[in-house]
Amino acid sequence: MSQRTEQVAGEIREILGEMVVRGAIKDPRVRDAGLITITYVRITGDLRQARVFFTVHGADDAALEKVRAGLQSAAGFMRGQVGKRLRLKATPGLDFEVDRVLDQEDRIEQLLREVAKKE
Repeated sequence: MSQRTEQVAGEIREILGEMVVRGAIKDPRVRDAGLITITYVRITGDLRQARVFFTVHGADDAALEKVRAGLQSAAGFMRGQVGKRLRLKATPGLDFEVDRVLDQEDRIEQLLREVAKKE
């Protein structure tokens, strides 16, 4: 990723994170979900499409999918808010995905503990 795309991705992550924390998304699937964290934004080189990764602390797969659906349904509203704050020729479209990195870290930690017990 170029420096420009990284900068734009970081700005989008901040804007979306603020929106989630402030409760700007009225969808109950998002509002009632608990602590949602926008972890990473990956944006295409032409700045037309952004994949937004998020996690919800303490949520199971069903709850994560509900939140993803809620965020995706609010993507147009969120895109409009991003467009108002950033001065770009075109505001990127937003696609939301669950960030599984924390799950993978927990699994690795669990495996390491099991190996340590066996030794």
